[in-house]
Amino acid sequence: MTWSDLLGRDLIERFAKWRLGPPTVAVVPLAGPIGMGGPGRRTLNLAALDEPLERAFKTKNLQAVALTINSPGGSAAQSSLIHARIRALAAEKAVPVIAFAEDAAASGGYWLALAADEIYADASSIVGSVGVIYAGFGLTEMIAKLGVERRLHTAGEKKSILDPFLPEKADDVARLKALQADVHADFRALVKARRGHRLKAPDEVLFSGEFWTGKRALELGLVDGLGEMKSVLRARFGAKIRFRVCKGPRGLLRGLLRPEAAWLDDALAALEARLAWARLGL
Repeated sequence: MTWSDLLGRDLIERFAKWRLGPPTVAVVPLAGPIGMGGPGRRTLNLAALDEPLERAFKTKNLQAVALTINSPGGSAAQSSLIHARIRALAAEKAVPVIAFAEDAAASGGYWLALAADEIYADASSIVGSVGVIYAGFGLTEMIAKLGVERRLHTAGEKKSILDPFLPEKADDVARLKALQADVHADFRALVKARRGHRLKAPDEVLFSGEFWTGKRALELGLVDGLGEMKSVLRARFGAKIRFRVCKGPRGLLRGLLRPEAAWLDDALAALEARLAWARLGL
């Protein structure tokens, strides 16, 4: 005679559900520009996200992992590293991943969204920007007017490529464009691999670097639906689904900074973020 015979299968199942806890969706917020940044910077990178991602995929009675994405993009390398980590955990735990674009899932932010099996957006979200950008300044005339002498010594003729205090060289620009083309090719390949037959527009439209509203992104096949996270997931998993937010540690380095240094770091971070968001008109 087994325990199932003595207690009844229904009681055994109820006990198992009680032990596991309520059905849960782990939520990982991905908000801000993507890159390593500096002490206290509010940026997305694998070093900061590895621990909360691990916690998310270890959640008891896990039904899915939700990514709430609010990012204008940034580092292609960090976007790729975070994407790969999410996909590795999803495969290891056999758990579906669902992304929800908020204000923006653009450029590297869309790269992160591609780690999900499904992507949702608000009708007014900014989605796409599958391209690569470089921006800099040419300051040669300014330092000449200020009477500043530029002194630069390198070992390696290409070490000073795109130095803002030197005149722009055609060879440097060609080298930059070749690097951008490599990254763009990787980005395009990832979009095709992850979205496949769901894409509904030619390459010259999808991969031009243009971005669209969530409503238009749905028509193009860049997202799977329109909706807000809790509403979509309650409709799928039931009204009793629980949401467990898994955030990274906050402010661990800020206490080590002098107050004036922390203020300066905040100002620089805010300026960098403002420039990234301004590109999207947000």
